[in-house]
Amino acid sequence: MTGIDRRGFLGAALGAGVAAPLAAAAGATLTAGSPAAAASSPGGTAASTVEGSGAFPFHGVHQQGILTPAQRASAFVALDVTAANRAELADLFRTITARARFATTGGTPPDPGLTAPPRDSGILGGTVQPDGLTVTLSVGASLFDHRFGLAAAKPARLRTMEDFPNDALRREVCDGDLLLQVCANDQDAVTYAVREIARATRGAMQVRWRQDGFVSPPRPSGTPRNLMGFKDGTGNPAVTDAALMASLVWAKAGGAEPAWVSGGSYHVVRLIRMLVEFWDRVNLHEQENMIGRRRDSGAPLTASHEFDDPHYENDATGDVIQFDAHMRLANPRTAETADQRMLRRAYNYDAGLDTNGNLDMGLIFTAFNQDIERQFVTVQKRLADEPLVDYISPFGGGYYFALPGARDSSDWLGRSMLA
Repeated sequence: MTGIDRRGFLGAALGAGVAAPLAAAAGATLTAGSPAAAASSPGGTAASTVEGSGAFPFHGVHQQGILTPAQRASAFVALDVTAANRAELADLFRTITARARFATTGGTPPDPGLTAPPRDSGILGGTVQPDGLTVTLSVGASLFDHRFGLAAAKPARLRTMEDFPNDALRREVCDGDLLLQVCANDQDAVTYAVREIARATRGAMQVRWRQDGFVSPPRPSGTPRNLMGFKDGTGNPAVTDAALMASLVWAKAGGAEPAWVSGGSYHVVRLIRMLVEFWDRVNLHEQENMIGRRRDSGAPLTASHEFDDPHYENDATGDVIQFDAHMRLANPRTAETADQRMLRRAYNYDAGLDTNGNLDMGLIFTAFNQDIERQFVTVQKRLADEPLVDYISPFGGGYYFALPGARDSSDWLGRSMLA
């Protein structure tokens, strides 16, 4: 990086506060979902985008927004619960469920009468149309403190996200009692959904941090790209393989895990700034060596096509895909590391400029795990001090547990946890 003081830039940027602007709850909103499109990678993965205007089914064993193909727009909203007791907490979960159910299904809000405020914001018109909306509700470790008597119900592997080497975490944009992951085909549908939930739950929870994101269309095909120009999520496990999802994504009751966790998943979110001004000045050969893939096609450096096996066994000395390349560290593709894979569902973000006038953009890394320690934490430790750390700076996010789904119209998210 000739003549570029990346470390000096990073220190100044972090000192000025580089997180994306956080909107208040009133600035967001909720809408309805759309049917899953055919996945663009082998077997179908959550990194595939979804098109259309239909609705995803709201009820089921699992929540939508996990195996669901990634929609174009998203909002990740972490919240601190201000409900006074367990009964109010249960009411909060019922209300979130009701608003999410309506927004993801669509329909015409009831007429409140001439003297009452409008039933909703109206930004989607008189009738709410499904727009590929999913609302995924997850709970953080802090919800299981002394306030609601939930200590015995805490998922065994749920904890506050720790600082890893090379992190620059700012706790005000980390953690939270709850996390709403709201995704749809269009931003106005996301805004509608967040806003409707915020209005209906006023007084019971407060926004802690928020980050909006987007998924780029595949260019020219295959997996969408991140803002470093590389395809992101190529190695995802196939969501159509139920046995694989059972071993990598869905939590299992038994042992130290409470019975209610069945159908849920450990939800990791990491807000990662990309220092794109510096990245864009690195030659392409060096970029590709850091990632281990070709930028244009997404193919491993040892192969020709995006989804080709890199066959590390034929590159045992790391002459082609270097041992510290991101893809090789993240997924060594050995029998011993097979159960460390996780289901990624990442979004890009572009927050404009920081206070120093530098581009503020990056990745909302999102992953679903059966076991945070076995999967995300193990992989993250393996990535410590990789060459890519000079161009990225994780600053926020947290560990959460995505609740099991609402089984039918009489059920609500969180019911089994509070039982």
